[in-house]
Amino acid sequence: MSKSITARRLTAGALAVGALTAVLAVPASAADHQRQRPRVEITGVQYDAPGRDNRSNRSLNKEWVEITNNTRRAVNLNGWTLRGKDGARYTFRHYRLDGRATVRVHTGEGRDTRTDVFQDRRNHVWGNRSDTATLRNDHGRFIDDKSWGHHRHGGRR
Repeated sequence: MSKSITARRLTAGALAVGALTAVLAVPASAADHQRQRPRVEITGVQYDAPGRDNRSNRSLNKEWVEITNNTRRAVNLNGWTLRGKDGARYTFRHYRLDGRATVRVHTGEGRDTRTDVFQDRRNHVWGNRSDTATLRNDHGRFIDDKSWGHHRHGGRR
């Protein structure tokens, strides 16, 4: 065998090994990427206010949804919506969620702060037996949802 044929075979073998390694590495990195936490997500729901559901402002404000920004940078939530299965919707107005911060969206009336905002409703929003809280951005794109009861395996709508 000549040296040039051997060199070509070695080069072809090295290229084949490199291509195979690249093919095997892509799914692994894609799988790692999927395990990352979402930028903004619903991290908690208190759907059954502790105590009696008597529609008092105190009871209404014990019903809430927590939204967390998992990034280091602030996210402008202006125009984002939080909606229940019955269609009740809260729209964020002029609100920036700081990096690595959480905001609670309370059902009742109150004064908005950096950590708590209020829907100013006079009735409970979240179903005690089952419901789904869905978060969408200002373009109407699905961001996250949390379900409980028989809606637990809800999903994108």
